[in-house]
Amino acid sequence: QVQLVESGGGLVQAGGSLRLSCTASGRTLSRLAMAWFRQAPGKEREFVAGISRSGAGTLYADSVKGRFTISRDNAKNMVYLQVNSLKPEDTAVYYCAADDTLVVLTTAPSYEYWGPGTQVIVSS
Repeated sequence: QVQLVESGGGLVQAGGSLRLSCTASGRTLSRLAMAWFRQAPGKEREFVAGISRSGAGTLYADSVKGRFTISRDNAKNMVYLQVNSLKPEDTAVYYCAADDTLVVLTTAPSYEYWGPGTQVIVSS
């Protein structure tokens, strides 16, 4: 079993930045592909960014390219999402997800493990 816990969310003004963190436990992080998803009220959960087991490969949703950066520190069992130039439409609950897939996948059902989420609210 893998346990994931997100942190770092909060209320921020448009144009601001946050650093979301995901702490993983229960399995060696280097054996897991990791991703961040988000879900806004009344909307489906959507892929934001993903990173391969080694960190060499990353993938981003078009809506966040150039603004968000995903990274990982396997030695610390941590995954991060640096979110810059935030917009009100980025408001959502952000979830960390993990799976033992070899490639980064972009659909929520592809991920077996999920954290409880961290709320990000961007005010205009």
